[in-house]
Amino acid sequence: MRSTVRLRILITCGVLVAAGVGGWQLLPSDGGRTDPISVGTTDEVTSLDPAGAYDAGSWAMYSNVFQSLLTFKPGFTTPVPDAAESCKFQGSKLTVYQCTLRDDLSFANGRKITAEDVKYSFERMLRIKTDVGPQPLFPTLKSVSAEGREVTFRLSSRDATFPLKLATGAGSIVDKDHYPANKLRTDPAVDGSGPYVLKEYKAGESALLEPNPKYHGAITKVGGPVRVKYYGQSADLADAWKAKEIEVTHRQLPPEFISTLEPQDGIRVTEAESAEIRNLNFNVRPGSPMADKAVRQAVAAVLDRPAITTGAYKGTVEPLYSLIPQGFLGHSTAFYDVNPEPDAKRAKQLLKDAGVKTPVKFTFGYRADATYGAETAEIKRQLEKTGLFRVEAVEVKWAEFQKAYAKGTYDAYTVGWLPDFPDSDSFTAPLVGTENTLHNGFSSKRIDELISSTQQFGDRSRATSDFKEIQSEVASEVPLVPLWQKKDYVLATEAVAGSQNLTDGTGIWRLWELSWI
Repeated sequence: MRSTVRLRILITCGVLVAAGVGGWQLLPSDGGRTDPISVGTTDEVTSLDPAGAYDAGSWAMYSNVFQSLLTFKPGFTTPVPDAAESCKFQGSKLTVYQCTLRDDLSFANGRKITAEDVKYSFERMLRIKTDVGPQPLFPTLKSVSAEGREVTFRLSSRDATFPLKLATGAGSIVDKDHYPANKLRTDPAVDGSGPYVLKEYKAGESALLEPNPKYHGAITKVGGPVRVKYYGQSADLADAWKAKEIEVTHRQLPPEFISTLEPQDGIRVTEAESAEIRNLNFNVRPGSPMADKAVRQAVAAVLDRPAITTGAYKGTVEPLYSLIPQGFLGHSTAFYDVNPEPDAKRAKQLLKDAGVKTPVKFTFGYRADATYGAETAEIKRQLEKTGLFRVEAVEVKWAEFQKAYAKGTYDAYTVGWLPDFPDSDSFTAPLVGTENTLHNGFSSKRIDELISSTQQFGDRSRATSDFKEIQSEVASEVPLVPLWQKKDYVLATEAVAGSQNLTDGTGIWRLWELSWI
């Protein structure tokens, strides 16, 4: 707790230091440097094709080089038109959503964008249906039609969250002449209409983005060129920051680096409003020991979250006891209500009552990184200390890891999650709905009914009780165990303006907000 409090004080001081050197330094200058601003991150781009990825690194790229019909302005949770001129539900049933496309749009390659391109983009994404693609975000989308500048989405059931989903990376519009209808595009290039064009791309190393002069949409001003640098480990990102190889850093600096930062001149530290969570997910397919609910419940009964958050994460994250994190509608403490303290005796009784032979042996996959390694070691220690489990930890690089857990390679695996849009639905349907993005084989008729119920309400507060019941069901069925939540942190040098708007809870990476001072 002390480290967390200290970190919040540091962030406040960091912002004050940046402001104290002169308010003018928070605004971009009209002239001066034209070289690219370097932004460092450990998030990887697993696919440049929007139909092929549902991860933070890829979507960060999409929000800069592609357009969606709608987008989010910094600090706002209601989407506004971007590629669209206007959008609205037709009637009160919330099953038909129609958008009118702007008439001044073109892809960066010069071809005019039509409603047919929008229709093609959605139908293609749903048709290809890759293992790690974004199609789970649209379970209610039944059909898309295009006529003139009108695009009409017909839904199988009421879905008040549909406009929010259109504003995500899953809604990226691609050029139908350059993206094959039935397979992913694999060359290192992009044909989009976003505020930037991708001038150069080296997978796993860097991406050079330059302003797109053909862009028309919600963004009124785009900064200069940006070079994104990708780092395989959080420690590598920290080393790059210390060596002044980058001017901005976002996701993920090592916990020990964040927890020991000292306020200093020339550095701005921003605490973003997004809510990142991390879960221990279970493969419930037949053949896995985690197919037995009693085994999953026993794991949940043993886990000591504070030991994980203060150990591997040095107090820079907070224990999470439910599917929906603090700050989002309907948040509860469902897992704490079931297991207020780690309880090995209860775990043993659960396994005994279910006739499960101990120790239960299972594989545990995690993304290669020193911090995640420390987290996994602590979880393994806690479980094996009871004598009830034997854990085989498997460290895997991110791109391979995603494909492996989607195929059911591991019995358990840890994955971080950022909300796709600022609504509690972003933590329910994609994570615990049938055919969820975790590909863990979990399905619950009752949870699906509750998810559908939450999506019916335009007044989101009316969905509170359903969200709470979903969390109670998850704490009982245990398809996953919430571990922790944290906020995003952005570090920037005093030479860069706009870093405070780089990220928020909407899942959009606003590189266009960055500029030299």
